[in-house]
Amino acid sequence: MTELEQRCVDAGLKMTGQRRVILEVLGSAKDHPSVEDVYERAKKLDKSISIATVYRTLGLLDELDLVTRHEFQEGYSRYELNQDHHHHLVDLETGKVIEFQNEELELLKIKIAEELGYELVDHRLELYGKKLKKK
Repeated sequence: MTELEQRCVDAGLKMTGQRRVILEVLGSAKDHPSVEDVYERAKKLDKSISIATVYRTLGLLDELDLVTRHEFQEGYSRYELNQDHHHHLVDLETGKVIEFQNEELELLKIKIAEELGYELVDHRLELYGKKLKKK
């Protein structure tokens, strides 16, 4: 059993063959796939899988906080495994999503919350931009 499968079992999710396929697709994704992307990739591994199963499974994984659902201002959701803390920069021209981490930013977010009288317990940061033109 993979670490991700074990996390699902620990969260109370029954591990079916189709759920394993969906987890495999998510675990091997180098991007942030949509439901349709997950479905198409899963279908290559298990022809019997339905899009309804993908929707239900992603919904369950989201409820259990095992995946993160992103909107990225596109009109549809994209998903990624909830494994490490990072942020996203979305290229508005290509739709490419770039993951990044920045220690200075982490410290600044905590400082801002504290200055406002709060303890930071969660947050999400998405940046949107266009590639700078070379001069």
